[in-house]
Amino acid sequence: MSQSPKPPKPPKPPKPSLPAPTPPSVPTSADVARLAGVSRATVSYVLNNAQAVRISEPTRRRVRRAAEELGYVPHAAARSLRAGHTRIVLLPASEGPVGPLHSGFLNELQRALSRLDYTVVQYGSLGLGGDEAARAWAELRPVAVVCLGRITLSAHGVGTLRRAGARAVITMGPAPVPGAHALIADQAEVGARAAAHLLERGRRRIGVVVPAQEEPALFAAARLEGARSAVRSAVPPVVPLTMAYTEESATGLAARWRSLGLDGVFAYDDEYAMLLMRALLDEGLRIPEDVAVIGAGDLLLGRLLRPRLSTVRFEMPTGDHLAELVDRAVREPAQTPDRHGPVAATAVGRDST
Repeated sequence: MSQSPKPPKPPKPPKPSLPAPTPPSVPTSADVARLAGVSRATVSYVLNNAQAVRISEPTRRRVRRAAEELGYVPHAAARSLRAGHTRIVLLPASEGPVGPLHSGFLNELQRALSRLDYTVVQYGSLGLGGDEAARAWAELRPVAVVCLGRITLSAHGVGTLRRAGARAVITMGPAPVPGAHALIADQAEVGARAAAHLLERGRRRIGVVVPAQEEPALFAAARLEGARSAVRSAVPPVVPLTMAYTEESATGLAARWRSLGLDGVFAYDDEYAMLLMRALLDEGLRIPEDVAVIGAGDLLLGRLLRPRLSTVRFEMPTGDHLAELVDRAVREPAQTPDRHGPVAATAVGRDST
């Protein structure tokens, strides 16, 4: 007796697909208001740091706790639309390494602006300059731009930023730019003070370090010209000395120092001066007997070295002061642009000269 074939198994029903995960709901200011037991207006006042409305500190703490618990943060774009402008302060970022003097100033400025409820954005303007950079910055619609000298703005560039909503443009350089608040800092004066100090110490064959990197070279040209103007009528012309911010470059310059016949050097700033001074000492040259060395910036480390480093001290505005200038210019955009400076430069003689 033959066995009948088994009937085929019915196909398994397809597994039900899992529902797509539901994205978490985005908390709103209304949620914060309900949790804190206050109005939405109060939430807005507290989280936007409105100073014109008096709200008790316990209420402020309750609103902030509720916002933190719900993970709520204000919508910057929506706030900008309501206010008619952003709270962005744009700082063009440095393309190269910055020294402790500059980085300390920037940190202080950013902290001060944050306390005033501004959002600081550092913009890497690699390859951009002048009016082209101004157009790129304008796309972010900053309420203020603080241009500390790396890029030279024109009156047209300032106008571009103003038309894009910038209430304040602050520049730093040897001369003011029409339409912008100006911090006058003449880099040529730094070079002139350094060279004049070397002359006073009896040096007559003076070199000036010109950094090989692009970023400091923007100030270096003006400092070199200032040094030239200080010695032009008294001694042979100063000798430009290209040097990178590396031990190898400093060592190479020190190795040919005797052939240069120089008895004094303005080394651009304190960091370059300390680097070169170490290389000169390693080469067997005495400081200041064989070579007098002066920097600029008056860094603390220069005072701790032996021999102590001579320098050019210049009085930069503090970060707090500049933040207050930005805030005042934003609140009063129709005011006539301020002019601050020029920044005073003073040679400080120590053991290295």
